[in-house]
Amino acid sequence: MWRVPAPVRTVAWTYERCIRTVKDDDLRDQLDAAAPAVQAASGAFRTAAQSATLASYPAAANVGGLTKKELTWVYDVRFAKAKSPGRLVYNEIKSSAVNGRCPMCGHRQVSTLDHYLPKASFPALSVTPDNLVPACGDCNKQKLDVVPAHDGEVMLHPYFDDVESQPWLVAQVLQTAPASIEFSVDAPAAWSVVLSARVAHHFESLQLSTLYAAQAADELINIRHSLADVHAAGGPTEVASFLKQAADSRRAARVNSWQTAMYSAIANSPWFCEGGFA
Repeated sequence: MWRVPAPVRTVAWTYERCIRTVKDDDLRDQLDAAAPAVQAASGAFRTAAQSATLASYPAAANVGGLTKKELTWVYDVRFAKAKSPGRLVYNEIKSSAVNGRCPMCGHRQVSTLDHYLPKASFPALSVTPDNLVPACGDCNKQKLDVVPAHDGEVMLHPYFDDVESQPWLVAQVLQTAPASIEFSVDAPAAWSVVLSARVAHHFESLQLSTLYAAQAADELINIRHSLADVHAAGGPTEVASFLKQAADSRRAARVNSWQTAMYSAIANSPWFCEGGFA
């Protein structure tokens, strides 16, 4: 998972922008009266996200006198809809992802916003910027509207969780024909039980092993010819050195990218370097 800068817009600014031009006077008054409750819910969300206790964040269908239907309407019609008053914030959050890549998988292109806690169960957070994460369509669908049952089931949050300082994504070379790569999570010993469980849950829920294995298969095909040339010139030792340099280069960019894990694994595989790549 990649870090993304937290949105600069506050929920107070965002919510007010969404409701201020509602033409129905009664509805606008209702929405305006609910603003303090929406802001309080968002503040509690941020506190829980910073302490990794969002599994305890209470679901509520009605907030500040508004129903789930009314609160989700604010998102659908006044925030996410093209040319809606809140679309400015929608676009800002969507474009915040590094190089347009989905921070949840670190691979596919961002195409939507994901409600980190689903608006179906937490409608008060429908337009809370902290609860809206740029995501690809696949991650958005695979994540679904699941509410975490305990802290170990809380997905990683790109704004609040930083798991890039230590390596946790590892790869294993499978001696198949052609060679293939299997990815898994190996949490650092210094991590808490909860953080280790969260990373594993994130990895499994988004089916990242399958995604990364498919990308690695293409990469192995792409480098096969180069490795054959290196092997012909210097044998397995030269192949291992070549792959180690590739791993170091990718590690400098992303500690836990699938590329870093893959190149590290194949560089350390005598079978692969002796000709398994072919």
